[in-house]
Parts: sequence; structure tokens; C-alpha cells
Amino acid sequence: MSRFTFDTQPPFRLLSDSQVGSIHQTALEVLEQTGVTFDCPEALEILAEHGARVDFQRGLAKLPPEMVVKAIEQTPETVRLYDREGNLAADLAGNQVYFDPGSACIRFMESDGKTVRESRAEDLRKISLVNDAMQNIKLQSTAVVANDVPKVIADSYRLYILLQTSPKAIITGAFSVHGVDDMRDLLAAAVGGYEELAARPRAVFDICPSPPLKWTNISSHNIIDCARYLLPIETVSMPMPGAASPATLAGSLVVHTAETLSAIVLAQCVRPGAPVVYGGAPVVFEMRFGTTPMSAIEATMIGAGYAQIAKYYGLPCHHYTGLSDSKQVDVQAGLETAMGAMLGAMAGINVISGAGALDFVGCQSLEKLAIDNELCGMVLRLLRGVEVTGDTLAKDLINELGPGGDYLATGHTLNWFKKELFIPSLIIDRRERKNWEAHGAKGSFEHARETVARVLANHRPTPLAENRAHHLDEVAQEIVRRRGVAESLPLGPVK
Repeated sequence: MSRFTFDTQPPFRLLSDSQVGSIHQTALEVLEQTGVTFDCPEALEILAEHGARVDFQRGLAKLPPEMVVKAIEQTPETVRLYDREGNLAADLAGNQVYFDPGSACIRFMESDGKTVRESRAEDLRKISLVNDAMQNIKLQSTAVVANDVPKVIADSYRLYILLQTSPKAIITGAFSVHGVDDMRDLLAAAVGGYEELAARPRAVFDICPSPPLKWTNISSHNIIDCARYLLPIETVSMPMPGAASPATLAGSLVVHTAETLSAIVLAQCVRPGAPVVYGGAPVVFEMRFGTTPMSAIEATMIGAGYAQIAKYYGLPCHHYTGLSDSKQVDVQAGLETAMGAMLGAMAGINVISGAGALDFVGCQSLEKLAIDNELCGMVLRLLRGVEVTGDTLAKDLINELGPGGDYLATGHTLNWFKKELFIPSLIIDRRERKNWEAHGAKGSFEHARETVARVLANHRPTPLAENRAHHLDEVAQEIVRRRGVAESLPLGPVK
């Protein structure tokens, strides 16, 4: 990819080239004239050493344009993620798209589709197991908060569960200043050491500002630690038009751009070449109810807009979309998830986080995760487009069969129909009515519930090698001791 060009813009373009340029220039002016707060003396010292104008008393850093541009140019254009076994799992570049479950939900929906409760460690294990079997969702995420685990190890313990359960690459994040250190230790234990982890990253770390234009002490330290260790960062700026950012979409894009660039600057000051994914989780403020819908069309538009800005900078991008604000797996959940996933993919967003998520990314449903896997497959098929070659045009076959010809039994059909068509599971029911009725007249949620039950009963992910599993347990035990946790944990490690 090229820097500061429009050569790599996505198929769906919400903004014109001049609009992208205006947002970029305005964000540079905000960073230089208004600045960003870092509630972290170490971050302020780092920025000051590299040319920022810092007011240590106010915790404010003003970043000159040349400093920002240099940081963009130092940030890698591609972030490659590897699975636990060291195989390339995702090449975050260009307009390639990968899906992962929505993360950090605090509630879990039971299989009746109605009962919702606080999420637990066992729920995360089940989500990881089911998602391991979902072919169209290539990445894992620390999808729920384990409310039955002490908060001091809540971030690292989620990662421990995923590393035990599935080899897929992971989208995660720390909740504490010490979290990145602990999680790096776990990752290194599972993959064969710190050098291997730096060379082939297995996880991306979400790091969120506190809008508008502020990074907390925890988030600042997370940026610094990830950059030092070459752990990929995924910035998650959260513009909220009318509340935490201007009511206009353009103004919200300026705030998003300034927040994201300020994190990129800090990361590159710590370690030039630190990998960063240009991400976000925009919402709108629903004035009638005081809620923050993530599935509002305007939130998706902000995501599509900043994806264009990321591509202007030559950087991979991320967006929380392809999820729903509905409280159940219903028509609203389907239309919001489909709208977000489709527009996000057409906008060339590399990491789309949201599968399985409901209720303002507050709740995870295994059944919705299974349904969303089908949706993701359809979206990925759309992105493949139409292949036009001599064989696909099939002129000779058309001439041979002529009017009234039967294409069903031809070798051409046998060769192409599985390549050309996305064939969903029975969650997407395509039977005619009598056949459907004969098989129980089940809806998508019922089919998804049966799919989830089969996966939980029968799916066996690739296990972690015995020596690494033992080392992972040892490191987890050391973290438990280091953080002063005395009680037993729901899924180990055994003390």
C-alpha cells in the first residue's frame, strides 16, 4: 500500500478524496492546536522527548504535524497474525476481510434465546469452542468478561482460556496496567518463546481512549508495553455524535482521526515499526432513551469513513460492526448484523468484530454466533466477485447445448458449482415447504441451537502440545501468585 494516496480505496466509498483530505488536515490541526490528554507521566515524557509540546501539569500533549506524519510513515502497512501453531491466519492489508466475535460482553444468553445472565469463564470456553468450528469466522476474541474470576487477573485469564481451547489467532485486550505483561507471558508460553511471539504475533490488543481526546493511565501503558514488545495494537476510538464527539459525522471523524493518530504517534515514539491496526467502535447517542446503539446506520457510516482514512494512510483497519443492539436473536438482530457486516466488508475493513453480539455489545449468544457464521460466508462470497475467464463465460458450452439445453449433468457444472456458489448449512433453510414441515418446521434459531449442541458435544479443536500446555499452566499459576489471588479458579490452573 502507498502512503497518502487514494490508490487503495475500497469498493464502497462514502467520502470523496477531497473529504478525506479535509478530515486529515483538520485532525492534524486539532492535534497541534488543541492536543490530547495522556493521564500517564511516562507517556508524556516519551512524547516530549520526540518533539511534542507537553504541559505536564495538565497532562496535555500537542503534536506537530511533522511528528504525526512521521509516525504514520513508520507504522507497518501490513499486520500478519498467526495461529497458535505458527500458521498464517490473517493478512491484514488491502481490502482483505476477516471476522471475529464481538468482545468484552458482560452477559451471556442461554440456549433458550431468552434467559440472560452475567457471563462466566465457562461461557468463554464454550464460545471459543463453537467459534473454532465456524469456518467463516477466522479469528477468536476474548468475547465475554469472566465475572467469576477476580478482576486483578480478569484480562490475562480470558486469554489463558482461549489459548487452551482453540488454535485460532486472537483479538484481545488488557484491563490493567500490568495486563499486557501477564498476557505476553501466556502467549510466549503457548507458542514457544518471546522471540517467536514477536516474529509471528498470535494476538492483537484492543486499546481504547476515553473520548474525547484522552488516553487513561491504563490505556497509555498498554500502548507503551505493546509497542515495546511488538505486540500488535488495535486502537478502538469510540466517537459518539452529540455526546462524546460533534453531532456531525464529519466532526466525529475528525475526533476519531485525532485520537487514533495520537496513539500511533506514542507507539512509534516507543518503537518505530510497532504494528498498529486503525480501529474503532463508533456509536450514536439515542436521545430518546439515553442508549448508545452500535448498529445505527450512522455508526456504520463513521466506520466506513475512517476505513477510507486508514487506507489513505496505508494502514490496516478494524471496526465493531456486524452485530446488533437487539435484546434477542430476532428480525432486528438479523437486519442490523447483515447491514453492518455487508457495509463493513464493502468498505474494505480488515477486521470486523461483532459476530454473536447483542444488546450494545453487552451480550453474547452462541446461537447468534452460528447464524452469523452463515452471514459471514455470504459476505465473503460477495467480496470474491465474479470471475470472468474463457471457462467461466462458457461460450462453447452454451453453443453446444443451445436453446433448451440441460446444464445440470455437464462436467462444467460439476466442476464449477461448488466453487462458484456459497452453500450454507441448514441454519439457512432452502427446502420447499412440505420438506421443511416434514423435518419439523424449524426456524433459524432452532437450527442454530442444534448446531451449537452438536459442536459442543463433538468438536475437538487441535490441542496444544503437551509440553506447551504444561508451561502455559505454570505461567498462569505464576500470574495468579504474582497478583495475590488466593481462591480457586473455575477452569484452572490447578495449584
